Amino acid sequence: MSAVEPGKIRNLAVAGHRGTGKTSLIEALLFQSGATTRLGTVEAGTTVSDWDEEERKRQLSLQASLCHVLWRGNKLNLIDTPGDAGFQGDLLASLRVVEGVVLVVSGVMGIEVQTGRIWKRAEELGLARCLVVNMLDRERADFDRVLSQLQSQLSSHCVAVQVPIGVEHELSGVVDLLHLKAYTSPDGGKEMVTSEIPAEIADAVAAQREKLLDAIAETDEALMERYLEGEEIGGEELSRALEQAILRGEVFPVACAVATKNLGSTAILDLVSECMPSPEEKGAPSGLDGIAPGAFVFKTIADPFSGRINIFRVVGGTIKADTTLTNPRTRGKERLGQLLIMQGKDHSSADAVGEGDIAAVAKLKDTQTGDALLDADRQVELPSIGFPEPVMSFAITPKAKGDEEKMASALRRLAEEDPTLLLRRDPQTGEQLLSGMSQMHVEVAVERLAHRFGVEVELHQPRVPYLETIRKEAHGHGRYKKQTGGRGQFGDCHIEIEPIGADEGYEFLDKIVGGVIPQSFRPAVDKGIREAMQRGELAGAPVKGVRVRLVDGSYHTVDSSEMAFKIAGSMAWKQAYEQADPVVLEPIMEVEVTVPDEAVGAVNGDLNSRRGRLQGMEPAGGMTTIRVEVPMAEILTYAQSLTSLTGGRGDYHMQFVRYEEVPSHIAQKIVEQVKKEREEEHSH
Repeated sequence: MSAVEPGKIRNLAVAGHRGTGKTSLIEALLFQSGATTRLGTVEAGTTVSDWDEEERKRQLSLQASLCHVLWRGNKLNLIDTPGDAGFQGDLLASLRVVEGVVLVVSGVMGIEVQTGRIWKRAEELGLARCLVVNMLDRERADFDRVLSQLQSQLSSHCVAVQVPIGVEHELSGVVDLLHLKAYTSPDGGKEMVTSEIPAEIADAVAAQREKLLDAIAETDEALMERYLEGEEIGGEELSRALEQAILRGEVFPVACAVATKNLGSTAILDLVSECMPSPEEKGAPSGLDGIAPGAFVFKTIADPFSGRINIFRVVGGTIKADTTLTNPRTRGKERLGQLLIMQGKDHSSADAVGEGDIAAVAKLKDTQTGDALLDADRQVELPSIGFPEPVMSFAITPKAKGDEEKMASALRRLAEEDPTLLLRRDPQTGEQLLSGMSQMHVEVAVERLAHRFGVEVELHQPRVPYLETIRKEAHGHGRYKKQTGGRGQFGDCHIEIEPIGADEGYEFLDKIVGGVIPQSFRPAVDKGIREAMQRGELAGAPVKGVRVRLVDGSYHTVDSSEMAFKIAGSMAWKQAYEQADPVVLEPIMEVEVTVPDEAVGAVNGDLNSRRGRLQGMEPAGGMTTIRVEVPMAEILTYAQSLTSLTGGRGDYHMQFVRYEEVPSHIAQKIVEQVKKEREEEHSH
């Protein structure tokens, strides 16, 4: 396959809340355009874009997948993006390399949490947008209701370009208002035919077409004059004017579909092919202008067999097979051997890929998501994709002893594919923590470890990283004396400790006068105290927010040693700590929960029972965002509760704000638990 010119390319992210039928819509567009010979279904696991084993099992898109169709002389690159907020990393990356978004909305549910978020992100990136109201054959589906919801909550410039023929189960086709054509499936099969507009909906079609003409004419003065003079304006001219209005963000066309029955596909293909902008009109994605010739990598697939596959958008020039380019981040050269045109998991090879097109390449040495590949040794400041920080962590251990290294290396490979996955060791608890965007996100990573890399692991609730601190001043004396045959051990010190606020960490002041402890032994006292502070006496947690003064002591000219003073320091510390009114501190998280209005009461009640403190609420179009501060210990298992309280329609994200004292009755339980664990350790 040779390079396609930029004016004949349409790059589109198909996005929307989970369960709105994005994958089914792409499947219908592939089928209708002749790219496939059968209409696959999500239920049967036969769709082109959901090819991953976990996606088929869960019947849910878990990663971005690239497909393409040829339609009326144009190449449409369609990126099927995940709708679950836990997998939004791939969505955000995909939005960086397209000119337009096809936002899919359920004809039953209308606008959902993720719909508003995607719209906002697309607006920030200046992307052209069209909307598809899908699933219109379902019970309680209503195109007009959803259209007015889109107009009131997203933009008053949302306007219908198609209308359905019939409602719910009686739905038999769609009318394309631009070209005044009806598409129906006479025998209820998957094949669409062009037919006359049914007489019973002629008036409704005329009314909707007038609204469409008004919306388009408003954006073009010359067209407006002719329209007001009553001149008939043809479909092609309307399409050109609509394309310009979409490009400027002045009109957002709304189409309709029943993707699983292939209803509406022809009209949608015509709409995006004629009216969504090409790379030629829009130029390189924001922040990537002027770095031609080159490519921007927005997605990586970690395949245990073919190694790494990097999917890229050409941001300038034409890239030929066997070209060598430079990665400005690593300053290394990369040879792009065989260029791949993706169709889900299948691919064909290409001799060259032109500006604005999207393709893939395997076996690059050291290129990852977010990197550029350029033809010269230039330093380029690339726009960051802006991946969100992971919010949920689990302790992770391999099932087989000695598999730690294998697990870490496989997780590194997965993190190349998905930068919102993070593996780190908690310095305080010593656990390996796997962090992701949601519980399901982490669980899917674990399934992929098993399927792709043959590593079986177990997840555990992570320990809460508690801290300890003191509330008052105290004095401690440590005297270590040991007499064995020959040389003994002797160290003796007096310390005073005081609180300085948990954020301040630790301070050591040497206040020894007149050499009662020689200079060479004083750092050993500090070291002994620091080591003892790693595990506080209450909850075994690190102690913070303490100033220690070394004030007095004595030594023996022969028997004193660094070791003896280190032990004396830790003894003095333990004595002082017990008298300094020690307390346990816990991390407090700021949580933002978005839920349907009808669930607000139940969700607030649940947050209250988790010791949550409400910070504010903002209703917006049927959904309410609740901002609340909650102790981390109470929110570790929040995902399942929120799902059941909101019927799967709520979601949340959180970040750490500060440490606070644990209420005494809860602290008591933590201390007892630690005591029990220590006793068990000793008994073993």
